[in-house]
Amino acid sequence: MTIILPEKVNTIIHTLQEHGYEAYAVGGCVRDSVLGREPEDWDITTSALPEETKALFRRTFDTGIEHGTVTVLLDKEGFEVTTYRIDGKYEDSRHPKEVKFTRNLREDLLRRDFTINAMAYNDKDGLIDIFGGMEDLNAGVIRCVGNAVERFSEDALRILRGVRFAAQLGFTIEEATEEGMRKLAPTLQNISAERIQAELVKMLVSPRPDMLRTAYDLGITKEFLPEFDRLMVTEQETPHHMYNVGEHTLHALMNIRADKVLRLTMLLHDMGKPDYKTVDADGVAHFKKHALKSEEIARTVLRRLKFDNDTIHKVTKLVLYHDYRMPATARNVRRAMNKIGKELFPLYLEVRRADMLAQSDYLREEKLRNIDETAELYREILQKGQCVTLKELAVTGSDLIAAGMKPGKELGRILEYFLEVVMEEPDRNTKEELLKLLEEQRQNLK
Repeated sequence: MTIILPEKVNTIIHTLQEHGYEAYAVGGCVRDSVLGREPEDWDITTSALPEETKALFRRTFDTGIEHGTVTVLLDKEGFEVTTYRIDGKYEDSRHPKEVKFTRNLREDLLRRDFTINAMAYNDKDGLIDIFGGMEDLNAGVIRCVGNAVERFSEDALRILRGVRFAAQLGFTIEEATEEGMRKLAPTLQNISAERIQAELVKMLVSPRPDMLRTAYDLGITKEFLPEFDRLMVTEQETPHHMYNVGEHTLHALMNIRADKVLRLTMLLHDMGKPDYKTVDADGVAHFKKHALKSEEIARTVLRRLKFDNDTIHKVTKLVLYHDYRMPATARNVRRAMNKIGKELFPLYLEVRRADMLAQSDYLREEKLRNIDETAELYREILQKGQCVTLKELAVTGSDLIAAGMKPGKELGRILEYFLEVVMEEPDRNTKEELLKLLEEQRQNLK
């Protein structure tokens, strides 16, 4: 097995070797290289102590010196170089009580999470694979290094990481590893929201976001996304659906492109259904106005997981309007663009399509035709430059003041009135026409 290491990675490894130390590329970069994927970053492990590493390179800074990590800078590019180490006892499912440095590579690899991440490589020794990482890569298996319970006790986030790796790589999870996940899932409560968010997003934008089903089966989602567990036990007794709400959500996730905002929207779009479910005398379920509750829950979940305000704004808006349907007329589409926002409108169309494709075949052709016609009208409106927002009006507040209006609420009301007019009749969006309309309004007030 030959891996082509980047020139700067080789420079660091060779420098350490030339001074009597062992050094290897290690972990995810080795795994991705074997799989033919482009590594996001290159980590290096070495028998050199942090101070010994720092003495060999002109520019370094301490990244996590207490854990043996030093960042070496070569031409402004940073590479983490970490001393072989043995972690002491873990008391909080996250941090070892103490860290001991070692000169033994095997001891360092033994503390890593999964076999596929516990391989090391350099040009001199080739691939170091002590725990069967290559075998598991070839078999498509996620397996803990050594005892699964011990590995998950060391860092509970590994439980979620394991499912995420399976989702990204299309792998299965080995039985003992699954059992360790199930047993220690409650310890995810000790992990920060920011770290959980990062793993969740990586899983959602992977080729297999439906691995959330496995996370649910193992009791993992219960610890950070209990709202999803409610979906998995909420049935939909309606001709429009063939899955329960949770399974519908998983299918909807698979139907939409791998974009963070879109995948989060599909995850959260039906969160309000358990609360808004009613069943009529014929045994048919209804979820009227569930989007309102879904928006509320989506906001709560996203804030709890510490998402940024821009993501929260976009996702909650799309969740609120995910079920917004209308006859496909230019007038209706202009109004919808105004409500949802020009930038979000194409995403809204993607959301509607993914939602519909995860439903039953009932009225599917009719629903699909409505979405297609709405999308075509949207493109025509953009092409013609028709006005759907206040900033696209042919007049501004300054124009109205110049025409004799005083600043204040009345000026804002007039602009809103103009917008209503031009959304009904786009050709009236000219300065001359709107100032004429202003004069008519003044005459009516006399």
